[in-house]
Amino acid sequence: MLVACRGPNPAADLVIINGAEPETLDPALMTGQADLRIGLAIFEGLTRFNPTNAAPTPGLAERWEVSPDGLTYTFHLRSNAVWSTGEPITADDVVYSWRRVLYPPTASEYAGLLFYVRNGEAFNTGALQNPTQVGVTALDVRTVRVELQNPTPFFLDLCGTPTLAVVPRQTIERHGDRWLCARPVPASGAYCLEAWRVNDRIRLRKNPRYWDAANTRSEIVDLLPCINANTALNLYTSGAADVVWDKNLVPGELLDVLLRRPDFHSYPVLGTYFLRFNVTRAPFHDPRVRAAFALAVDKRRIVDKITRGGEQIASAYTPPGVPGYEAPVGLSLDPGRARDLLAQAGFPGGRRFPACDYLCDTTSRLHEQIAIELQAMWERELGVRVTLRKMEWKTFLVAQRDLAYDLCRSSWIGDYNDPNTFLDMFMSHNGNNRTGWKCEPYDRLLREANAQLDPAHRLARLREAETLLVREEVPIMPLYFYAGLEYYDADRIHGIFANVRAEHPLRAIWKSPPAGRTLAQP
Repeated sequence: MLVACRGPNPAADLVIINGAEPETLDPALMTGQADLRIGLAIFEGLTRFNPTNAAPTPGLAERWEVSPDGLTYTFHLRSNAVWSTGEPITADDVVYSWRRVLYPPTASEYAGLLFYVRNGEAFNTGALQNPTQVGVTALDVRTVRVELQNPTPFFLDLCGTPTLAVVPRQTIERHGDRWLCARPVPASGAYCLEAWRVNDRIRLRKNPRYWDAANTRSEIVDLLPCINANTALNLYTSGAADVVWDKNLVPGELLDVLLRRPDFHSYPVLGTYFLRFNVTRAPFHDPRVRAAFALAVDKRRIVDKITRGGEQIASAYTPPGVPGYEAPVGLSLDPGRARDLLAQAGFPGGRRFPACDYLCDTTSRLHEQIAIELQAMWERELGVRVTLRKMEWKTFLVAQRDLAYDLCRSSWIGDYNDPNTFLDMFMSHNGNNRTGWKCEPYDRLLREANAQLDPAHRLARLREAETLLVREEVPIMPLYFYAGLEYYDADRIHGIFANVRAEHPLRAIWKSPPAGRTLAQP
């Protein structure tokens, strides 16, 4: 895709290496972290995230009321909330944007975020045909009423995610699937999309009509796609880039040295690196086989030998640090039990085990190193040969969605600080499931948990569900919990704050000017 720049092409005020080339900038279709960062800059929801702690704060909605039973939210849009093209952003725009996510032909993998809204799941799965029965309504031009299925303590967090951002109805209806090629693309967020040159950069320019434009710190931001850690480091050290996101873009062979540098920043992140099993394919339809593969993995060896960035090995799927929640104990290294389970499943010593493959993407050499280590462990402990299959990022995502794999590497960064952001993705109809696993008891526990008014009872139900996920049914295998690692010169780059969601809104980031130049303060 190429969206042409208008006028001269000045240097950017801020250059960020953003990881893989985005798959899409359509908020309803985004799934990758590189996409989501940019989406939040261009399109805003009813709430937005505080850059210091990632807490939800007023966005396009300046205020809201919540009913005493926690089921009804009434949002009031700002009077100065307008599209970058000048038209007012209305309550009807919000209703359209949310219904579009739920509309089955949209095929939004994040549609599950709206299942907490009354009739959201029924409409998305086709059990209900009338979109007006979904619990989001425009009461007038600037008032939106949202009715929930159950009280949802993290609902305001959901309202700030890219999936629930407000998108331009008229542009989408006029251009269809090519609406992001329109010139200009109407933006509801702090930045406008000025150019997208594939394999070169995405250029964002400050939206002068954004309601909080006075506090958008950088005029022009370039986001460069790069998946090679050595290239990213060279661009940074040469001054061609100011910020590098993600641990994947730190050369592993230099990690020990780089972590001692003051411009390398590490902190805990609400994220998990894990493996998916395709439970629709034999022999991984058998939970004994899945458990055997999990019990044969030495996770400590992976974090000590390969990742080496302060990661914690993961027994459960939900990372530590979620207030009030203690995740269950999952499966840990036990080669003897692993061999017993594999034999019970009909494959003693790995004999007669069918050919299978492990799918990983090429966005980081780290993924390949982990894959090679896992391959060796499974052969050594189980007598099973697993073929490694590597794919470019976009092709990898398609294969994962289509269940065109046996095992594959995965990761998840929490969208909000609650166990539900990790657990609900494996419900039967959630687009982010991508394992083929459907478990009615698991679905029921999640629904019961989120219908609970008592927080302790709710977390207890979530713990029961996670026990099913990581210890009994095992459609996934957690490996380790992420440690965030970014590099930038904190003496010159401002507005980046460590938080467990690794949420760094572009609107808050700015670079000190060169000596002798002053920058106007908002």
